[in-house]
Amino acid sequence: MSDRTLELQHWLVEVLGSFPADMRPASTDASSRRYWRLGPPGATRIAVDAPPQHEDAARFVRLAGAFRRVGLNTPEVLAADVDRGFLLLSDLGERSYLSTLTVDTADRLYGDAIGALITLQAAEPLGELPDYDGAFLLRELVLFDQWLLQGLLSIELTSDQRDALDQAFSHLVASALDQPRVCVHRDFHSRNLMLTEQGNPGVLDFQDAVVGPVTYDLVSLLKDCYIRWDRARIEDWARGWLDQALDAGILGSEHEPNVMAWMDLMGAQRHLKAAGIFARLALRDGRPGYLADVPRTLGYVTEIAAFYPALAPLGELIETVVMPRFAERGYVVGS
Repeated sequence: MSDRTLELQHWLVEVLGSFPADMRPASTDASSRRYWRLGPPGATRIAVDAPPQHEDAARFVRLAGAFRRVGLNTPEVLAADVDRGFLLLSDLGERSYLSTLTVDTADRLYGDAIGALITLQAAEPLGELPDYDGAFLLRELVLFDQWLLQGLLSIELTSDQRDALDQAFSHLVASALDQPRVCVHRDFHSRNLMLTEQGNPGVLDFQDAVVGPVTYDLVSLLKDCYIRWDRARIEDWARGWLDQALDAGILGSEHEPNVMAWMDLMGAQRHLKAAGIFARLALRDGRPGYLADVPRTLGYVTEIAAFYPALAPLGELIETVVMPRFAERGYVVGS
């Protein structure tokens, strides 16, 4: 047992008045946070270890309250020591969207999730959220080059390939900056949405929220790195979101013709970033499991590249260089 876990247990004794019953790992994510579920079924709570050198527990506490006030089903903070990075939260359960989505349940679950997203996007910006600006978006794109191309796959780009990559990055950033700006969760997908009996969905992992492009969370939800649907169904759900966004005043009629292209290009930015993060998790953090999701994640990029001339060279690079090298090294374990 680590020193951090022992320290967390001592803090829980202070908060609860006794040693936490049935303390067991609850889940992991792509960060340094660790989670434990406490107590018997039906009366559980979640303990969080968010090391302060890596995580901002105070920001989590602020945003949890702000999101709950606008109507989102986020965990209630029952106790907090933000200096040490320890939290005690209400439990939103163990049924993630990823574990419960099927062909038969998808319409209902995505309908609820889109309703929650509209609630978030219609709210006034919550506090002093960072701006998801061009420099921020570009830094994320560079993760694809730094960690996947160079780090994991040791790919040396030709000058033409480098130019094509830079041009694609610029095009994706420009499209993102052209969109109306709303509160963005930044990880609004099937692993962070919980199926709950009331107020579905429960919303987790919101501490990195920003003010940014209106389609970012939509594409995170519908073009998920962990589960894939056919394009016709994605577009149908996106049109449902669009109708609600127009009714709520999030978008105006002048934006309507651009939404599908915005979503495609925003997805490419997110998927390139995510592929870079998956490679970083494997190389830096010793967590190779996310590499199974790289083929699916980059598959979204190659799918749309045929429709956008500025992305065609990027699509070709992924199909003819990146994925063959990925397979050569034995990483293709999912799709």
